[in-house]
Order: sequence, then structure tokens, then C-alpha cells
Amino acid sequence: MQSCLIVIGLFILALALRSARKAMVRKVGAVVFLGASFMAVFFLTDCMWWGIAGVAVWFFLPWVELLTRIRRMRLPMENRLRQREVPDPSFFPNAVEAASAMEEAGFEHVDDCGWEWGGMKQHFRLFWHPEERAVSAVCLCEQGDVAFAFISVTSRDSAGRILRTTNFPFSPTLKCPGNMRWNHVPCERACFHEILQDHQRFLRRMNIEADALRMPDPDEIEESIEAEMKTQIRHNLKAGIIRETGDGHFEYSFRGLLFLWGQFVKDMVRLC
Repeated sequence: MQSCLIVIGLFILALALRSARKAMVRKVGAVVFLGASFMAVFFLTDCMWWGIAGVAVWFFLPWVELLTRIRRMRLPMENRLRQREVPDPSFFPNAVEAASAMEEAGFEHVDDCGWEWGGMKQHFRLFWHPEERAVSAVCLCEQGDVAFAFISVTSRDSAGRILRTTNFPFSPTLKCPGNMRWNHVPCERACFHEILQDHQRFLRRMNIEADALRMPDPDEIEESIEAEMKTQIRHNLKAGIIRETGDGHFEYSFRGLLFLWGQFVKDMVRLC
């Protein structure tokens, strides 16, 4: 009875900590939850190694989806952005505020477009700013009953490097080529003005002056996004993360599944 009460108490404590607003307290709650899992298995088996295995099971749960849905998934080698209407703003309340903030910061609206990747619909609201020499976007993502929005600010330097600051909440599902530099900010940071300041600081850390940035062409923004994706697909083909299926699509290789598992674990640790 004492062992059962200890485990129940740890689970209740973990739930209480996980409901806190502060990220650090929530992370402590996740550690307590793992501790409760360890104690539950340990008390059942009276073996420390089985307790450790009980904790490790949580980190191997992503393989259920990797070996079922993702292993069967086929994605197009070439995907085209198409003109699309903006989804119902009630699903993406932060997206409307972000777009308004972009216009307040002097960014001009370019277009609304989107595409579909593996059952996920992505809608882009694209903006550009000639003085900042940057392109900003609000991306609305829908997959089944899950919907979220994120912001990105992108610049390109004279050497052809892509420099992007984003609050995208997950790790990339494909490896980034060498000419791409990502600056991830916390997903809780939904204020565009703060993200723009983060991007400016990012450029300064990279020792990139404003004069070294390329002036974006608003008529070619969609083509540049498509070209960027093609480059990333070619890079991952060479790296063995994905492989062609012979019908104009690609799938993840076993090495790619291992890569995705690492990304899932990274997100579990970072977002817990």
C-alpha cells in the first residue's frame, strides 16, 4: 500500500507541476512524471533495470507512428504553391495579430498561397520589406484536428545563404543544406516585433551588414520557396535521409526514420 501511495503521489505532483505557467516548472513536472514511471515499474518488479526500462519506453513511443504512418508516407519530389484563401481566422487567432503587426512594421502584403505535404495543409501569408531586405510569413498549418500558426523572417546574403528566424514549434523533419541558417526562438514568442528584433540580432551575430543582404523580389518570393524546398530534398537524398520511390515521390529511409526519431526525442525534451 505504501508503494502504491508513493506512485500515486508522484503522479499527482507531476500533474500539478505540468499545469503551471512557467516552462521550468513544467519541465520539473515532466521529470517527476518519469520518476513516477520508474517507481511504478520498480515496485512491481523489484529491479532497478526494469525501472529504467519503464522510463525508456516513453522515449521509444514515437516509433509507433514512425513504423506505421510515416513509413508508408509518400511525398512529392516537386510541389507547387497555389493561390489559396486564408482559412477561418477563428482557428488561428494569433495569425491575424501577426499579420497586422507585420503591416505596422512596414512590411507589405505580397500574396496568399499554400500547398499540402503528407496530409498537412500549409497556408502562407507572405510579406516583404525593402528597407529590411527581408521576407516575412505567417504560416497556418492544418493536419486533421490539429492546427497551429508560426512566424518566420527570412533574409538572403550576397553569398547565397538563407538566414531565417522562426518560432516554428518543432524540429525540422528534413536536414537543412549548408547554405541555410536557422535561428529558432521559443514558440511562445508570438509577437512579430520581438521576432523581427531577434532576426536583426541574429544577423549581427552572423556579422552580416544590411548592405550584404540581397534585395528580395516580391514577384519571385513563391518561386524562391519552391526552389528552397527542391534544394532541401536533393540534399536529403544525398544524405540518405530519403529515397525516391520512382513515381515522382520520395519516402523516408531507415536512416531517415532514425533521424526523425532523434528529432521527436529532441522535441519531447525541449517542449515538455
